[in-house]
Amino acid sequence: KAFSINRKLRLIKKISPKGETLLDIGCGTGDFLKAAQKNKWSIIGVEPNDEAKILANLKTNNAVYNIDKLEGLNQNSFDVITLWHVLEHLPKIDEIMTVLKNLLKHNGVLVVAVPNYKSHDALYYKNFWAGYDVPRHLWHFSKNSISIIAERQKMEVVKTIPMYFDSYYVSLLSEKYKTGSLNPLKAFWVGTISNIKAKQNKEYSSLIYIIKNSTN
Repeated sequence: KAFSINRKLRLIKKISPKGETLLDIGCGTGDFLKAAQKNKWSIIGVEPNDEAKILANLKTNNAVYNIDKLEGLNQNSFDVITLWHVLEHLPKIDEIMTVLKNLLKHNGVLVVAVPNYKSHDALYYKNFWAGYDVPRHLWHFSKNSISIIAERQKMEVVKTIPMYFDSYYVSLLSEKYKTGSLNPLKAFWVGTISNIKAKQNKEYSSLIYIIKNSTN
């Protein structure tokens, strides 16, 4: 968890070196927000789960709210907005994307991490692939569909970043769904093959999309 959080912090600092304001949608128990706050970011989080929100607020000085909070935030006020494996859970994608675009500053950045159903591990496990996570995941995205969603808001995907470790974690869960056991050696093998194949076709198990807001 610490490695993942530090990687996220390095990423947002790299894509927004002068950034000061951060909104994290679906922030869970607030570990990423807590780390960002310690790194001098002015933070706000949104979390629908009441128990998770209580824990997050204990860590962040009460910086986490219900989804309704989005309606009361000032437009053009965030340098970075993050959705770490959240977009696939949201029922009205175009509506939320419009809201997030309006909350971003000019040249602000939206960071979206989602599973990739075109990865090797997805194709290998088929309907047992844990990334489908039915019924909690409502949508599944390709690189092309993410670009289309961004373009509808006059935004642009400027970079795609692989999440290398997701292939192993997802393969472990997929093995359990398929066989009833984690089968760590088999899962490690499938995850490794997935990453090797992705070096050629760029279809990693999960991808982070860096989406630039160029117009308001």
